[in-house]
Amino acid sequence: MPDHNRHEKGYKLFESKAKKYADNPKETIGLLKKSARKAKKNKTSLSDVGEKFQLLMELVKSWSNGEYRDISKKSIIFIIASILYFVSPIDIIPDFLIGIGLVDDAAVITFALKQLSNELEKFKMWNRMQDNQIE
Repeated sequence: MPDHNRHEKGYKLFESKAKKYADNPKETIGLLKKSARKAKKNKTSLSDVGEKFQLLMELVKSWSNGEYRDISKKSIIFIIASILYFVSPIDIIPDFLIGIGLVDDAAVITFALKQLSNELEKFKMWNRMQDNQIE
């Protein structure tokens, strides 16, 4: 099975749950905190995607807080589903398998980053503008 199909399957597992999170900002913020803890704990395993993954989580946080809305709800659900896959201990390669347990998590995050690269760039520009307004 090609990688693309495997990543899409991983996404589909969490899509309906992601829709519920998208409609509940408090739960989404809780998910982001859980995800941030796991990312911090596994920083070396996620070194290639860590910074961009952080940006994805910031985008969802800003969207959940109602600060940033220049993205479709479909894209937000896609990101949340990817984050759910990341935090879930039950996925294609279980996280407890030391050395390879996070490989599929990183692959799903990488897939999401590739799919949403334009959205991330728009958010990054918006974020910079917000920082400049504060100064």
